[in-house]
Amino acid sequence: MLFRRSLILLFIGLILGIAVNYLTGPSIETFGTDFLPPAPETTSLRISGMYSDGTDYSLIDTEMERFMSNWEITGASLSLARDGKLVYAKGYGYADSQAGEEVEPYHLFRVASISKLITATGIIKLAEEGLLSLDDRVFGPDGILSQEPYTNYRDKRVEDIEVRHLLNHSGGWTNRWGDPMFMPSVVAKKLGKVLPVSDEDIISFMLDKRLHFKPGEMSSYSNLGYVILGKVIEQVSNQSYEDYIKGSVLLPLGIYDMQLGNSHLDQLNPLEVRYYEPFDSNLTSDYSVAEQMVPRVYGGNDIHTLGAAGGWIASSTDLMKFMLAIDGNPVPADIISPESVKLMTTPIELGYHPYGWRGVQAGERYRTGTLAGTSTLMVNRDDGISYVVLFNSSTWKGPKLANDIRRMMHKGIAKTNEWADFDLVSE
Repeated sequence: MLFRRSLILLFIGLILGIAVNYLTGPSIETFGTDFLPPAPETTSLRISGMYSDGTDYSLIDTEMERFMSNWEITGASLSLARDGKLVYAKGYGYADSQAGEEVEPYHLFRVASISKLITATGIIKLAEEGLLSLDDRVFGPDGILSQEPYTNYRDKRVEDIEVRHLLNHSGGWTNRWGDPMFMPSVVAKKLGKVLPVSDEDIISFMLDKRLHFKPGEMSSYSNLGYVILGKVIEQVSNQSYEDYIKGSVLLPLGIYDMQLGNSHLDQLNPLEVRYYEPFDSNLTSDYSVAEQMVPRVYGGNDIHTLGAAGGWIASSTDLMKFMLAIDGNPVPADIISPESVKLMTTPIELGYHPYGWRGVQAGERYRTGTLAGTSTLMVNRDDGISYVVLFNSSTWKGPKLANDIRRMMHKGIAKTNEWADFDLVSE
């Protein structure tokens, strides 16, 4: 009897010991930090295309597949929303054709100039917080960027550039002699530096030249202006540009996967697609080593330095969440005020670009993006329909492909009579 009781007590002791060890785990002192479990990864809601299998958007699918075949597009991601609800999200073709990996809606794509809409939203947020005014001067003794290396400029009119001028592309620069964001060897030679050059180097290079027109006098599309806005955000927020956008624009929306991208194949994010150019595309000089010839999609452009003008990577679903949060509609709630929405979607005068958007016309607002290996379009319509299309391929048509994408999507949408009534974000 005593032996049996001892066995029972021993068994109970073992069970209690296991339970305590399970609840508390081994101590750091006993096993060291190598035995600590990895910290949980915070990610965006990653929506699979399988969640849209039960809905009939076959007419849109048909248009998309025909378009991709005609233009030899390798992979695509599409997100559709109606009345503020994400009703359809699907991948088409391949994220990596060599590996046979198919696109899912959560795959990340370079979004090129869609980045400008993200940057403009960041500036508007800072204005709403009272940390800057759109009337603030950018350069000069009273400017936001009044410190080195921005104090050496040739044209006195630089001191007249206001934040709003950079937002609507009226800062004073044109691409008459080429886009400085894509001329790294020229910038390096002029400044006496070795490659790669930084965004600060490119800004300094342009400040050493005369402006092409008086700030505010006209509007001429400028990647440089938005790169400068990225530096404005850093100066005012006392954070890196990427950290401010993530913390103040994306985090409140539950978006964690979006980030600035990189240029070379071995630098791609694990969720990022591969990129494809037309088969007859020529090699070009690597942005970081001029003597090295590379495909333009992998080193021909400095994606990270494009940053605020064209450097973000994102999924179509996350871009949809972002677009619906700045569209002025009550559902879902916006992250900027109605007054700010109106400001971003109303050009100051005919011929001036809106803030961040590529265009605002009757019935819709749209934003395009084009790089080697990248063709993107996002549209927000007055009839409650919004869509994001991301391609991991470019064509000989360049930025003009966006017009064809819009026609293709509007054709498919017009043929679709029934829409799902659920929201993939909340299901």
